[in-house]
Amino acid sequence: MSKLNKLPGFQRSRPGLEWAICKRLPAVLAWGTALPLAVATVLWALAPSQPAGAPEDAGSMLLIYQLVGLVVLHWTLVLTVAIGCGIVLLMKGPAYCADPYPPPGRDV
Repeated sequence: MSKLNKLPGFQRSRPGLEWAICKRLPAVLAWGTALPLAVATVLWALAPSQPAGAPEDAGSMLLIYQLVGLVVLHWTLVLTVAIGCGIVLLMKGPAYCADPYPPPGRDV
């Protein structure tokens, strides 16, 4: 007996919006990572140079930390959408029939 018994007569659902979203996720991930990092690089390059041993500017460091936090937030949002697309793809896949399990105490 096969471990995966497909349900006879089941018709698969047509692909929908989840495929369009899945195809765009790598580009969304790349752009969402590159843009804040590019902004941080430009701000770092435009900042006036400080002498050696001088304390860092707290405002610029805070902005860089916020941009890094924005990148991490973006990654988690993209991962959440990818998991959602995976669930939809799994649910639209073929249906399987479980093996029968007779209730205890009942003669079958």
